[in-house]
Amino acid sequence: MKTNGPPSSIRIIGLGNDLRGDDAVGLLTVRRLRQTIGDRAEVIEAGMAGVDLIELMKGASVVILIDAARGGKAPGSIYRLDASVSRIGGQVFPRSSHAIGVSEAIELARAMDVLPATVIVYGVEVGNIELGQPLSPPMGEALDHVVKRIIQECEACHA
Repeated sequence: MKTNGPPSSIRIIGLGNDLRGDDAVGLLTVRRLRQTIGDRAEVIEAGMAGVDLIELMKGASVVILIDAARGGKAPGSIYRLDASVSRIGGQVFPRSSHAIGVSEAIELARAMDVLPATVIVYGVEVGNIELGQPLSPPMGEALDHVVKRIIQECEACHA
């Protein structure tokens, strides 16, 4: 897991697997954000964090998670879910290549009363997650949009 900068009240966590095509979208997003976000947020590459995600969220007031999703829409479709308001469920983030999925980790953190005040989850609908494949073209465009939206969210938090 790679982090940058000092701890922040805003923590951005990218999840995924670099070796499985579109599943790398969360990791690629935070790598790009690390170059542009400056000290407005702490940026973490979590890979396949599973239950460790709970520890990664602790202490932040705002957490933004980015992961590959499977909700049945076209590849590259973007989901923005506010897990601090309600459960995000397993429809978009079913059990994945992670030890436990994003939705399970969030609900476990909620049950343990350690869920940050604000948890926003961005999911990008995957197409190809075959081993050794590159990011598909729809994912590249979606990645650009997610980066812009997260920068806007960070700016709104600091306003």
